[in-house]
Amino acid sequence: MNVDSAIDWDEIFEYLPGTVVELKNNPGVLHQIDYYETTMVPPIWLVNDPRPRYPHELQIVSRRDIQVCDIGSQVVAF
Repeated sequence: MNVDSAIDWDEIFEYLPGTVVELKNNPGVLHQIDYYETTMVPPIWLVNDPRPRYPHELQIVSRRDIQVCDIGSQVVAF
């Protein structure tokens, strides 16, 4: 892994899928982050929005429903 890469890991973990955001130019209308695409500029895709967004366009409203990983449904056999 190249630690000198241009990937902003802090930003990726700040804008996780499921995060509820609003557009700064349209406050009060909530959107959910669909995914963060590191190879795209802008990198943030919202659910049901055909246009990707930059972080500076978004205001994070809630991270409460974010599920980073689902370890409860994984079965490990030894």
